Amino acid sequence: MKMGVLALQGDFAEHVRILEKIGVSAVEVRLPQDLVDIDGLIIPGGESTTIGKLAVRFGLMEPIRRLASTKPVWGTCAGAIFLARDSRHSQPMLGLMDIGVRRNAFGRQAESFETDLEVPEIVTAENSRKVHAVFIRAPLIERVGADVKVLATLPDGRIVAARERNLLATSFHPELTGDDRFHRYFLTMGR
Repeated sequence: MKMGVLALQGDFAEHVRILEKIGVSAVEVRLPQDLVDIDGLIIPGGESTTIGKLAVRFGLMEPIRRLASTKPVWGTCAGAIFLARDSRHSQPMLGLMDIGVRRNAFGRQAESFETDLEVPEIVTAENSRKVHAVFIRAPLIERVGADVKVLATLPDGRIVAARERNLLATSFHPELTGDDRFHRYFLTMGR
């Protein structure tokens, strides 16, 4: 299996490290030709407007949309914004996933936080503990379409992880915790 990680800006190196740790070949994607022969794509956290502008500049928008028509794509934090149909901002977006997100929903950098989440979809017999989630200037998933499955919420019910067929969005950063269950879950989406 060979997974791509969009490497235009943001914390792509952390995703690459986790993929390699679990035995998956990781390709840093910067140009359309980097999408050839990959089994899926992770769009990392960073700054969603910058990621979008660079994706436009390097001709990646349509190639990523084509890839997402048949292969899994996962957006974490800014990547979730980039995947969404609506972010209430004028910025380049893929518009692939039927979710509406609010950027920086929890406040500025100083209001970043960590918490443990119930995520039944990724619980295994070997590892049933909660998922430790790191929120850094994180978006909130405010709206989900009829075909979108909510995977995790905060205790107050606000949505922070969702899946629509082969598309996955997390408001938080699983790559920063050392817990590889979300990455392993994403890999199953391509099978």
